[in-house]
Amino acid sequence: MFRLRTTRTRSRVYARHASVVGGLAALLGTVVLSGPSAQASPPTPPSASTARSYLASLAVRAEGSLTGYSRDLFPHWITQSGTCNTREVVLKRDGTNVQTDSSCAATSGSWFSEYDGATWHAASDVDIDHVVPLAEAWRSGADSWTTSRRQDFANDLTRAQLIAVTDNVNQAKGDKDPSEWLPPRSSYHCTYARMWVWVKHDYGLSIDSPEKTALSNILNGC
Repeated sequence: MFRLRTTRTRSRVYARHASVVGGLAALLGTVVLSGPSAQASPPTPPSASTARSYLASLAVRAEGSLTGYSRDLFPHWITQSGTCNTREVVLKRDGTNVQTDSSCAATSGSWFSEYDGATWHAASDVDIDHVVPLAEAWRSGADSWTTSRRQDFANDLTRAQLIAVTDNVNQAKGDKDPSEWLPPRSSYHCTYARMWVWVKHDYGLSIDSPEKTALSNILNGC
């Protein structure tokens, strides 16, 4: 979660979609809710059975406080290579036919949002979600980390921690855990739970009781 945007424009887009789906494809930054033309592809999370074993190993404790929290304590987006920062790398990875300019900014392409099944044609309509939000990580143990470790967490391309999704959906998620929010696209819940548990396991973060119950219910149904 890294930027705030008004939802008025998005609401108008969805309203128009209901009556003029075909016309939307021609508009800048419009959404097409038909079959995916692009496929977000963060690293594949472990199987449901492995995720269940990871979940069982996580420390269960009440969420900590946000006292002292700041997004600045999780430096992002850092340069990954050349002129490309982490956001730009994920946009390229998760999109289809993504073209970039000399500064590595995406100038064209399409992005399928796994969270809600929408396809976008403007990078400005896409957020890079931290699957385990930064504030959630802080409350789960990252408050004791070094800034360097928080930077690694906020820019992690080796685990399923970053994914390109519809901006308003990302903003609706905020810093909620799976007991409070799940992707609108229910068919993605199993993958999302596997991603969440993988990240928390590898970073040694704790979970609270409602979070564990929600994750257990999802993974047991995978």
